[in-house]
Amino acid sequence: MKFQLNRYRRQVYWLQGILCSLTVACGWSVGMPSTLAAETVTILLGPFQQSVAIADLEKFAKTGKLPDNLQLFSSILTPQVRELLTRRLQVDPAFADQFFDELNRNPAGKQFVSSLTAAIPGSSIESLQVAMNIALRQANGLSPLGFLRAYPEENITVDASQVVSLAVEFNPNYWQSQVFGALLARESSIENSNLFQKKLDPAAIGKETIQQQTFILQDRQRNRSIPVDIYWGGSNTRDPLVVISPGFGANRRFFSYLARHLASHGLSVAAIEHPDSNVAAVVRANNKASLAKLLPASEFVNRPKDISFLLDELATLNIKPGLLQGKLNTEKVTVIGHSLGGYTALALVGGEVDLPQLRQFCQNSLTIGEAPGDWLQCAAASLPGKKLRLKDERVNNAIALNPLVGNLFGKNGLTQVSKPVLILTGTEDALTPALKHQIAPFSQLQGEKYLLSAIGGTHLSISDPRYLGSNANTIVRERRGEETKALRQLLQGVSLAFVKQLTPEAKTYQQFLTSAYAQSLSTSQLPLSLVSELPANLKSWLKLVER
Repeated sequence: MKFQLNRYRRQVYWLQGILCSLTVACGWSVGMPSTLAAETVTILLGPFQQSVAIADLEKFAKTGKLPDNLQLFSSILTPQVRELLTRRLQVDPAFADQFFDELNRNPAGKQFVSSLTAAIPGSSIESLQVAMNIALRQANGLSPLGFLRAYPEENITVDASQVVSLAVEFNPNYWQSQVFGALLARESSIENSNLFQKKLDPAAIGKETIQQQTFILQDRQRNRSIPVDIYWGGSNTRDPLVVISPGFGANRRFFSYLARHLASHGLSVAAIEHPDSNVAAVVRANNKASLAKLLPASEFVNRPKDISFLLDELATLNIKPGLLQGKLNTEKVTVIGHSLGGYTALALVGGEVDLPQLRQFCQNSLTIGEAPGDWLQCAAASLPGKKLRLKDERVNNAIALNPLVGNLFGKNGLTQVSKPVLILTGTEDALTPALKHQIAPFSQLQGEKYLLSAIGGTHLSISDPRYLGSNANTIVRERRGEETKALRQLLQGVSLAFVKQLTPEAKTYQQFLTSAYAQSLSTSQLPLSLVSELPANLKSWLKLVER
């Protein structure tokens, strides 16, 4: 009897997971009924199976109350499941016919479609495409229940073990970014990019001998101990200082290759480490399920202030006798940041954090199906006040690599940025999905701007292959190392060219901030795109992020 009860409980837990996973996995692929619409869902788990009427699920999703014939599933059909059943993915109806095709063209999309076929026994690529094309034409978005209704069979059978694995990695924002990125690459492509001629190779190592020194700076006013590595290779005091800010859970060695590359071309580089959001801080967190302990809200203020404090300290060091005297131009600064460091760079160059809009999202719109970056940003929601203005006038431009943006700056916070900004996005970034965290923010910027897109790039694709943190297990698949070598080469060249825009050599390096240069380093496995404005026919996608 005890064995049977435990087996029943395991089946219930499995079924609850299945329903949750089904809604997440199918959240991007739903719509209106076809001529022959599904009426029931049969869930398979080995020899166990159970049928559920879709109409009953719709009543539950609408009212929150379980019909009598679903009372048996009261432990399964939780408010969280109800939320997922009605969750919608927004897709521009004008691209409905292209969505499935684009999804099925890239390797990750093909793998997902193949897995989805396996998760729905008896389905085919054709049946999935028919249902999706019908569903995608709905202007109010796609929901899991709509997908079930659109499927062209009276009953849709789901293999639980297959669906559970699908739900872990995929979410609607991620797939929006996948398809948008592919369309962007095609719209911005140019012919004969291989004919790009360059007498100077900005991605090649420079001629300067690289020197390095480590400092531990003490900010006694804020009780922060701030490590920083200084790299330098030249003696031109007029060249800008570059400051590199790593992402959440990373240290100052994350971009060692980029720091050394810039120093080899005569620039001075300061790679900073933020004490309350580095590797050690994450390890110290006692309760990693609590955002307040994992990432203090104060870190969204302290990170930009760390860099302002660093500039104050380096300004003093610059006039003291020693190896670094005259090598630290703290009045002309480029900040390069990755992920949470990308947020830091955008805040320093003039972005204003909109706390009321962030709180509204975190209280009303945050669901379990959101990307990790959408959850992480909500650590800032408890900060007091309405606006965070952390701009430092010494920062002349910024490079934000896979930045964590989401709702931090609201709808207008980045319109305050008038200085040059370059944003890197990866279309397979499941942690900070491209459309919401990089492409929509890019459209807000008011000054000179560039969007560098890696079609197939992930969140850690540009990390230093020698960085130990890059070898750690991650919750999603990452493309890095040798397969993203071309992207790191492009980042080296584009970063140098971007910084050089603050020098008399600006015109010489302007040619490397072009589509032709980006595509000269593209590969079939990792297409690369660089634009200064989104193609007009793709701008309608940005409205989806605002809904």
